[in-house]
Amino acid sequence: MDFTHLPDLAAEKAGGLTLLANDDFFAPKENLLKASIPIFIPDKFTENGKWMDGWESRRSRKPGYDWCIIQLGIPGVIAGVDVWTAHFTGNYPEHCSVEACEVNGNVDLDTLLAADWQEILSKKTLQGDFHNLFEISSQQRWTHLRLNIFPDGGVARLRVHGTAAPDWSELDRDQAIELSSLTNGGRVLLCNDNFFSPKENLILPTKAANMGQGWETRRRREPGHDWLMLQLGVTGKIQHIEVDTAHFKGNFPDACSIDACRIPGDVPDDFLTSRSITWTEILPATKLEAHKVHRFESELQGLEGIYSHIRLNIYPDGGISRLRIWGTPSYFARFNSQTLPALRADLQRCCGATEWVEQMLAYAPFESPEHVYSLAEKVADDLKEADWLEAFDHHPRIGDVESLKEKFGTTADLASKEQAGSDNASEATLQALAAANQQYFEKFGFIFIVCATGKSAEQMLALLQERLPHDRDTELRIAAGEQRKISQLRLEQML
Repeated sequence: MDFTHLPDLAAEKAGGLTLLANDDFFAPKENLLKASIPIFIPDKFTENGKWMDGWESRRSRKPGYDWCIIQLGIPGVIAGVDVWTAHFTGNYPEHCSVEACEVNGNVDLDTLLAADWQEILSKKTLQGDFHNLFEISSQQRWTHLRLNIFPDGGVARLRVHGTAAPDWSELDRDQAIELSSLTNGGRVLLCNDNFFSPKENLILPTKAANMGQGWETRRRREPGHDWLMLQLGVTGKIQHIEVDTAHFKGNFPDACSIDACRIPGDVPDDFLTSRSITWTEILPATKLEAHKVHRFESELQGLEGIYSHIRLNIYPDGGISRLRIWGTPSYFARFNSQTLPALRADLQRCCGATEWVEQMLAYAPFESPEHVYSLAEKVADDLKEADWLEAFDHHPRIGDVESLKEKFGTTADLASKEQAGSDNASEATLQALAAANQQYFEKFGFIFIVCATGKSAEQMLALLQERLPHDRDTELRIAAGEQRKISQLRLEQML
């Protein structure tokens, strides 16, 4: 199973919490999310019985099952879970299942218990002293999990692997965020060495408690320097950078430098280390100090690029606690699994062709309004006749907006504004429009499409009558051109 390389969204060090368990008589629920590898101490006992490094409930004597509710440190889309029963052999649960819910903000336990819990993993058989790996097919964003064990027993650790899906619905357009944070989707991809502590620690949202919670390389005995590459959670314009050497006193790097680049989409690791990438130095080699947060802002003045990947170089070796890259997300970079439906709905209002909408979504996030406009034209170039006809079907006949309201709602509202020029038309003009519209439809098989913004009813009637003599191919081409104009105007309003 290939999901285990993804971040653990429930990890204690990423802010994950075990909120409530119906029973943890033998071993506390808090052990479930610890980063440490479970251990077994044969002769260690508590007043309740054998000490175990995990969560363990008492032996059940009545029907039912035991459960534990977990708050994800990083809300996101779950790819798979590891129900790790390390050292639990005669006392592991026979089965487990997992439920999830999305409840944003601070909520009390009563509200959480009453939430809309959905099963994302049906009842599965467990093995003792084993990594029980289960893939999750749900693509929804979740904030909380409920691990159910049947009927009772012990689980050493729960790992919840997936991708972050932050809620940016309230984020102001120019608001700076931590682009690199694991919470915002940042990922440490590669490093040349992480002998003493893992590279993934570098972008954890919590402060490091000790050296072991940072990134530290071995002592270099050959020429060169150590390095690490990470992918920002969202592409963006970098405003300031923090390099934190907390807890590293006799082993901090002498200096560091930072490079950045923009790469569209995910790429293989070997591509990141190839000569195909042009890295831009955004912070030249700069001396570091022990146990200190180094903030670089004035050094980045004039930096205008939009970046997706960062390479941190340390000279020659050593340890860094945290790297934080702050900046503003590139245009529409905030659209993710949480807000994608909103973007899709907005694009559908601009053009009703499903193919156009899906192709536009494939290019998101967008860098700028200009990027959106050029993409809209590029995607439109490849549309087929069926796509244009689908787009036309999302428009009312000129002078008859009411017929579209029940079917397309807010799209009809847009059409109503665009056709405002017909509001004061005479009854004779409206009747002539209706008759010409019907004649047009009977001849071509689709309704008359015109960019109506700024045009009076009389002007639209004249254009309709002018286009009626055309053959179908000519008229389809003209109508597609008018749809392009309409889409561009609606995009401008949307952006």
